[in-house]
Order: sequence, then structure tokens, then C-alpha cells
Amino acid sequence: MRLDPKALRYMSNDDFRVLTAIEVGSRNHDIVPAPLIAQLSHLRGGGANKRIGDLIKRKLIATEQSSKYKGYKLVYAGYDYLALRTLSKRGTVTSVGNQIGVGKESDIFVVAGEDEKEVVLKLHRLGRQSFRNVKLKRDYFRQDQSPSWMYMSRLSAMKEYAFMKVLYENGFPVPVPVDQNRHCVVMEFVEAFPLRQISQVGEPGKLYSKLMDLIVRLAKYGLIHGDFNEFNILLKDDGTPILIDFPQMVSTSHPNAEFYFNRDVDCIRTFFKRRYNYESVLYPKFGLDSNKEFDLDVQVAASGFTKKDQTQLENYMNELNNHASNSGEDYADEMPSDEEFVYESDEDGENGNEEVLDNTKSATDTDQDSDDEDYIVETDRLGNTIRRKRIPDTAKNDGADE
Repeated sequence: MRLDPKALRYMSNDDFRVLTAIEVGSRNHDIVPAPLIAQLSHLRGGGANKRIGDLIKRKLIATEQSSKYKGYKLVYAGYDYLALRTLSKRGTVTSVGNQIGVGKESDIFVVAGEDEKEVVLKLHRLGRQSFRNVKLKRDYFRQDQSPSWMYMSRLSAMKEYAFMKVLYENGFPVPVPVDQNRHCVVMEFVEAFPLRQISQVGEPGKLYSKLMDLIVRLAKYGLIHGDFNEFNILLKDDGTPILIDFPQMVSTSHPNAEFYFNRDVDCIRTFFKRRYNYESVLYPKFGLDSNKEFDLDVQVAASGFTKKDQTQLENYMNELNNHASNSGEDYADEMPSDEEFVYESDEDGENGNEEVLDNTKSATDTDQDSDDEDYIVETDRLGNTIRRKRIPDTAKNDGADE
């Protein structure tokens, strides 16, 4: 989904009061009626209706008709604007640049703050695939509360930021967490490539040991990544692995902890055998190599992401996985992994595709095809073979037209 922040410069405080009113009203209403919007926004004399009309034209909200009344719903574009406005006021995000990655449940952009330092903005977008129509089991919600996709995206972002912050503070190789609001997470921009894009490494055995040691170290600190694979590991030029994407991370006290631990280990073993023709008889085993020594899972709970939040998010993800199994759909193959960064060439920046608009810049789309012929093969200074995404001429022309 494209992030187009151009309209931010034209929006007034009253526009955002209406957006916020719809966001608040959505907590108890699937469709928020106009009288409630006027009440929550404190706009009288038809002021709310005028703003509603403007927001519909900008495609920030949508109109829906129930059997009882006509109302309005916040869409992801409107939710993006609310988060960007908050991050802009904090000075965290003052300009938005190119889109560098896309995943089945997220969009990733390069942005900058008041210090003009480039950072990464990740927008969680749970439910945007075919599973948006899944009827969830709602035992973990109040009877009068529906599981909003935006609410679950917010929980996912809260979880990722909480885990990233705790891991960074304890010396783990993760991006520096910068800020979080609603469904958005801002983190350090890491100069590295996803492991899945690296065709060859100088010493596969050494890298294999580093990754297995990282799995064990996480377990000793009371955590299991849950999605430890080539999509969620970045490799820097000096051979240092950087761990990313934490929405599926669980505690070692989780009922299915052993399953998640073994799955992480098997993902690395399978990838190294397939990609680098490397196989080792040595690998960590849950229980023998995962004796808990620290309680980072407890620190995460103390940071604000509660056990209740964790339960709601896990149940939601389980419903998606169950639906995929029952319907025969391969959810993992619908889109690339959340953190599959696709770096564009420097030509876009030289051609001036980034447009400053008040506190924002417009973003360009990236082509997400994964065929081998769409990659440029390069070698870094350590001898690692890197496959960089090739940007088709048509995509560049489209970006220039915009």
C-alpha cells in the first residue's frame, strides 16, 4: 500500500479532530455515526459534516451503511495520517522518502527526522491480504468489541517496538529503536542486506555458528524469535548478522516454546543446506541449550506490552494460520517476508524523485518481483556475493511521471 503524505499540508486541525473522533468511536462501533463524530470532535453547526466530506474525497475514511444507520470507518490511509502527524510533532518523522520494502503484513519506508538522519518507518498492516474476511473467534474480546484490523496492527507495532527496545538495551544485534505510534515503528536504518539475497558467503560455517549462538542466547534471556529465517536476518559488510521483525517473538515459558525454538533452528539448517550446501551435525536443542538465565520476557511485559495484549495478538495470528491451513492457501507465499528490504539504485535520488511537502516527502513504489533475472549480482569487500534488486525501466519511468 502506497504512503502518500501530500495532503498533510492541506489538512487543518479540525480535519484531524474528525479523524481522531472516528478512531475513538471505532473502539465501540464498527461504523461510527455522524452525530457521535460531531460529539467527539466538538464540532457544531455542520462543521463535522463538512470535514467528513473532505476526508472522504481524500480517501482517508470510507462510508458504510448498516441495517440501522449510515456511518463512517477509518481506512489505513487515514490511520497513516494520524500516526504521521503524531510522529511529526515529536520530531521523529519530518520527511518521507522511498519505499524500500514490502511484506505480507507491512510496508517499509526511508524517512528522516528533525536531525535529517535517515531512519526506517515500518507500518504494520495486519489483515490486508485475503484474510481480512476471516471470521475470527472472539473469545479474547469483549462481547461488544470487534477485532479491528487497525487495533491488531497497533498491537503488532507495540510488540515489535517493546521487544526491539529490550533486546537493544541488552546488547543484541538489532536496529536501534527510535519511536512508535499506533501501527508505526521507527527504527535505525541498517546498511545491510537480507540473508536471502546473499548467494555466497566466505565462511558459511562461521555464519551458521553465529546464528545458532544467537538463537541460544535469546533463549537464555527468556525469548524465542518465532520467525528466525533468511528473511529476517540482515548481514552487514563485516559479516555481522542483524536480527529484525519481532511480532512473533514469544517467551520460553510459552506452551509451544519448544516448537517455536525447534522451528527457528530448522529454518537456519534448511536454508544453509539449500543455499550454501552447508550442513552441520551440531545444532542447539531446546532444554539442553536453552536454560533461562535472564527474564527479558518479564521486562517486555513491564514496558507496557501486557500479557493480555500478547494473548489477543497470538489468538489473532492463530486464526489466520488456521484459516490458511483449512482453506489450503499458502499464506507464507502470498507476499515476501515483512522485512524483505529491496534497495533501489541511487539514480532515483539523483533524479530528484523525493518531493518535500511541508513536513513530508512523497514515496515511490518498488517492484516486488523475485525472479532471479531481476537481481544485480555484486561482491562486497568480504567476498560475499550480493544480489540487489534490479529496478525495471518501466518502474523508474512511472516514478518520474509521478
